[in-house]
Amino acid sequence: MDKITPEHRSWNMGRIHSRNTKPELAVRSLLHRMGYRFRLHRKDLPGKPDIILPKHKTVVFVHGCFWHRHNACQYAYNPKSRVIFWKEKFNRTIERDNKNKTELESCGWKVIVVWECELYDPVSVISKLKLHINTRGTQIC
Repeated sequence: MDKITPEHRSWNMGRIHSRNTKPELAVRSLLHRMGYRFRLHRKDLPGKPDIILPKHKTVVFVHGCFWHRHNACQYAYNPKSRVIFWKEKFNRTIERDNKNKTELESCGWKVIVVWECELYDPVSVISKLKLHINTRGTQIC
């Protein structure tokens, strides 16, 4: 049973944004300090990636561990109420993420996923970004 009223739950959920989140702003700041220039949320690409580096044919998705179900992460816990609803919602999110990644890769885009929990160690995120951005893709759409 939910411990707060439906009105308060609605208010809470209304505060959760899909763009310009703190993790996304942190990754953008790291990329900018690394000297990369990028675009944001291109609607013509599958999944509207959070960050697009056109020069490197690379997209970056910044995923929240809870919403996108980061495996073995303490932040990807399961809610105790409305279990079936949440399970279906999370499954749809995972399927959509996989579909978008597959479509982008088939068009020659490199896809990097940065998880929210990884941002506690910015040095490893910088290494991950450098490694994946500077490798060459092979397919062209």
